[in-house]
Amino acid sequence: MANTIDTAKLALISQGAAYGLLIGLSVVFCGVILVAVKVQKAYLAEDSGKSEMFMVANRSVGRGLTASAVFSSWMWINETVLCASMCYRYGLAVPLWWGSGLCFQIALMAALGVMAKIRVPYAHTSLEVVRMRYGKIGHVIFILLNLVNNVFGCASMIMTGSQLIHGVSNMHYVAATILIPLGVVLYTAVGGLKATFLTDFLHTAIALILIIYFTISVLTNSHVGGLGGLYDKVVATAADNYIPENYEGSLLTFKSKGAIIWGLILKFGNLALVVMDTAFWQKSFATEVRATVPGYNIAALAVFGIPWGLGTVIGLTARAIHQTPIFPTYPGTLTATEVSSGMVMPYVIKALIGDKGIIGFFFLLFMALTSTISSSMIAVSSILSYDIYKTYLNPKVTDRQLVRVSHITVVIHGVFITGISIALNYGGANMTWIGYLRPIISCPGIMPMIFTLFWSRQTRLAAIVSPVLGFFTGLAVWLASTKSMYGHINITTTTNNYPALYAAIASFFSPALYSVILSLYKPYRFDWREFLRIELADEAHIHPPSDTSTLNESGEEDNPQGPKLAAGSVKPVSATPSEAANDSEKIAGDNEKTLPASSSSALDISLDDIQHPFDEATLKELRRWLKIAWYMFAAIVLVTFVAWPLPLYRDYIFTKSFFGGWVTVAIIWQFAAFGAVVVYPLYDGRRDIAIGAKGVWKSSKEYIGSKKAN
Repeated sequence: MANTIDTAKLALISQGAAYGLLIGLSVVFCGVILVAVKVQKAYLAEDSGKSEMFMVANRSVGRGLTASAVFSSWMWINETVLCASMCYRYGLAVPLWWGSGLCFQIALMAALGVMAKIRVPYAHTSLEVVRMRYGKIGHVIFILLNLVNNVFGCASMIMTGSQLIHGVSNMHYVAATILIPLGVVLYTAVGGLKATFLTDFLHTAIALILIIYFTISVLTNSHVGGLGGLYDKVVATAADNYIPENYEGSLLTFKSKGAIIWGLILKFGNLALVVMDTAFWQKSFATEVRATVPGYNIAALAVFGIPWGLGTVIGLTARAIHQTPIFPTYPGTLTATEVSSGMVMPYVIKALIGDKGIIGFFFLLFMALTSTISSSMIAVSSILSYDIYKTYLNPKVTDRQLVRVSHITVVIHGVFITGISIALNYGGANMTWIGYLRPIISCPGIMPMIFTLFWSRQTRLAAIVSPVLGFFTGLAVWLASTKSMYGHINITTTTNNYPALYAAIASFFSPALYSVILSLYKPYRFDWREFLRIELADEAHIHPPSDTSTLNESGEEDNPQGPKLAAGSVKPVSATPSEAANDSEKIAGDNEKTLPASSSSALDISLDDIQHPFDEATLKELRRWLKIAWYMFAAIVLVTFVAWPLPLYRDYIFTKSFFGGWVTVAIIWQFAAFGAVVVYPLYDGRRDIAIGAKGVWKSSKEYIGSKKAN
């Protein structure tokens, strides 16, 4: 197999230890989630047995938990493991470009999330919005685009993780591929979206502690000698570490063609992974009105420092010590396959920290993998259960049945992505090749999706045809430019910068051009009020007036207070369409209320009789947050794309003092990220934590007292 690392002579950890860590961590996280789900249901009135809770967490998630969950979902293996490999390949410019390629998408998603709350306040998935505007064909096209994006992204992470585990422990990659998603399937199926929010917090806390630990431990190791020692060693080995397209071949310059091209490809691919990933839309639907923009932007700023600090220190350290006796591959050199597969980081950790460091690396690997997989599973589960099963197979499905189908689809998705991951392994794919392919298959739907919320003149034909044409345009550019530049097409030749960059640009921009041309061909203006029909039609389908069993099935009688609605969260519509028209501020105490109207009658209501479910004060606040979101997006793009990196792209090699300040700020950023997405969520959720803790303490005392009495 082309991408397999020969570990027969080199195992950084035993297979037994690797199996024990993978299985043990899965069991621990399943146990934690089972306990959390019980506490939520018993003391916080949050029942994951209801579809609204399972899919969008009752739309009541606060700022801190939102920031932590978004950060965790975006903390893929790439910004930790692969960033170090790319820094090893191109120098210190890569980690900063990587950081700028992570944060602006989250800032954009904050704006899209707020606009979705204004336009479509009751949506469960982004595809539901597409169906309302473009009908069945458009819905099916975007279902395919989203499924390909989610499945491909998730499977590629599992593939990458299995290759790393194989490289570190010599565990068979098929066994690793099966074990990685197993525990995630179990706790995601039990807990739903809120469970992934809670595990995301645990992932984030553990991963950030390990990231800070690895950065500082490697830097302060006696073989490195701190900031000054690392700089001196990189300078001393400059002749052996010459990078052809860097200024003077130096690792310590920002003028690196390879780094900037890789950074651009990464930006396109990551933009697709956010906008075309229903998981990020669901997290925005799940947040409170006042939590979306702060939560997403906190995560955007926090994630910037992870690849910057860790990638710089690990990547440059590998260059400084890879030809010394302490390095695991010595006297051999790092091969291109090992670099592309992400083995730079575990080799450095093994050399400088030892076995305990490799165990910590396993923990970090598990955290990064499972946080990605869990959000993908909820996203795909929602697509399969809500957008396919409920929409086309069983429109009258009850709430309990919908949750049951969601559980089943989580398991189906877990099995399917495992198979895809194994196929990618056998096909010879690696992290680098996947990074080049991802923008081509994921970017074509971005602009049509954004136009769906922001441009009323995009027609149904344009939305359906433009992403399809965009995909084939990008694929044709990739293959044609590869053939033209390198003579033939295979895994090796397609793993080159320039064809991948040209293809990413074509896949991203061409659908916008196609959409505008097709929309102008036969002009049409969409009335945004049509989106407000979503909840009316949805309720009429699920709860016809003659069906009272749904209320009992959903378990409302067990909780007479109804689900908790935090301040600023989405308010359910009134009980009837006429009441909704006359009193848009009325709040129903139960999100399972029935609508005495059929689906057709709900959709036949005049647009003039439909009022927005949010009152004017809430809409005004949302519009204010939308402005803030766009300001933040513009500021992040200008700073991280222009004001910061471009002045450094010149004939300049970092001096020792400048390098010291550069890495110091990166490490400080890591600590700030820990405060923002670990400490702040605890403070923000202190009331719920206190309620849950008091409930558990009271129940424990009562249980112990009853045991003593018996």
